[in-house]
Amino acid sequence: MWRVLIIDDDFQVLEGMRKSIPWEELDAEWVGEAMDGEEGLSIIRDTQPDIVITDIYMPVMNGLEMIEQLRNEQFPGEILILSGYSDFQYARQALRLQVTDYLSKPITVAELRSVMERVIKELEAKEWKKMEQEEVRRRLMLYEPFVQKEWLKSVATGTFDRKIADESLTLSDKAYWALRNHQVMGMELMSTLRLSNLSLTDWNLFRFAVANIIRELLVEDWPEAEYVELHSHHAAVVYHIKPEMSKEVVLHKLHLIGERITECVREYLKLEIRIGFGTMKTNWKEISNSTEEAFLDLLQQSIASEQPIDAVSNGKEIGIRPVKFYQELAEAIVYSKEETTDQIIEGYVHQLKEMPSLSSAYVQYLCKELWTIFAYSLYNTGIVLDELFQGSPVTQEIARIGTAEELELWLKSKIKIIVSSRGWSENSRHKDAVDFMIHYAHIHYAEEINLEDLSKQLYLSRNYLNQIFKKATGETFTNYLIRVRMEKAKALLIEGKSMIYEISEKVGYKNVPYFSSIFKKYYGMSPSELGKK
Repeated sequence: MWRVLIIDDDFQVLEGMRKSIPWEELDAEWVGEAMDGEEGLSIIRDTQPDIVITDIYMPVMNGLEMIEQLRNEQFPGEILILSGYSDFQYARQALRLQVTDYLSKPITVAELRSVMERVIKELEAKEWKKMEQEEVRRRLMLYEPFVQKEWLKSVATGTFDRKIADESLTLSDKAYWALRNHQVMGMELMSTLRLSNLSLTDWNLFRFAVANIIRELLVEDWPEAEYVELHSHHAAVVYHIKPEMSKEVVLHKLHLIGERITECVREYLKLEIRIGFGTMKTNWKEISNSTEEAFLDLLQQSIASEQPIDAVSNGKEIGIRPVKFYQELAEAIVYSKEETTDQIIEGYVHQLKEMPSLSSAYVQYLCKELWTIFAYSLYNTGIVLDELFQGSPVTQEIARIGTAEELELWLKSKIKIIVSSRGWSENSRHKDAVDFMIHYAHIHYAEEINLEDLSKQLYLSRNYLNQIFKKATGETFTNYLIRVRMEKAKALLIEGKSMIYEISEKVGYKNVPYFSSIFKKYYGMSPSELGKK
């Protein structure tokens, strides 16, 4: 309700206005009255009304003096002057003080009602605008981590617009990035029997767990570093390096960090990762070159572990930029841009054709990598690649591909089927919503989260939001959130540094018995039993 305060030295005016204003019809309430400006100023400070109706000529402090003081204090409410003085000097001063209206006594009930209705409509419009601005600000804050994450990914992969690169940084960030050298460590999650039996939903949880381990180690070993999730089984760390540090010392320390990351991921998650390194760059706009070098290092390790193939000129050729190609193509497919995918493929294949020696083994390696990336990217939009191409001998097809031309035809034919598949457009439109929900669950799992709140943030109905999330991930958002919380609880129990009641609170459960019952249902044993093991 709109709060109204009346100030007048005439008791009969106060009484008459209090009785004549249709409070309920206007959705307004009387919050007080005063008989002089000084008393009115004190009550206004205490009650913070939305509308003040005041006389001008009053004892102790007149109405204009009071209004001037209110303006100095940045009072946000509306002020109506109701005075028996129609002197032009008073009106001009009132105009300077930005009063809402200047009314002359006597005034009829109809006139007063009309003015009040207009003022309240203006207040409603201001409140609505304020709410809209607050909503925009809140949504920007919510999406800021996404914007920062995507910007960093674009820098690491070389997909950012170099023409506006400097404009994308704040002055402080620009100074920091300019005063550091940069080096990239590429990481590849190795294919194992354990991973081959995982659903892509479980794969998401593993990626989250790997990211947590790496970020915690970086805080200890190299705080000036950024973890970047790339596509499916690939990730990177961008190290920011002080100029006085030598390349040899830096590389030695980065190798030690890489070894520690490998050991921790193996110990805690029973997963294997492979580490590759790019060279140090003095300009942050060249970070993507270091990324390409790191993944070519990984490629050479992969090839060497199977059979010696000179696929990329001993790792020196970075013109083909596979990481950038992977990123651009995956994004184009997810957003259903068939023409763009054709251009990206044609541009990349042209570079492959110019390579001095292109082996069939390397072409098949690209096919396998791309198929894995497609599967992961599309799953997040509700498309299961294996189901879409059920009965299609993809593995046999890849084994027959040996040239850049064959790679181009194969990619275009598969993408055409993906983009034209039933329901694809609808799924791609809601990819961002599902991504947001997944990210929100991983960041806010310790808080009280419900679909109703998320539906308001994403402007989609609660039921529809649950449908698209289930279609994209294979389970409801509630079950997904429980999985995230239980994985975190298990990790904290294994760590052994917290009591069960502390862990319960850390993963979003204030009721410890309830937490224990869910944990036992999920893992087949209570938290205390797992802690003992």
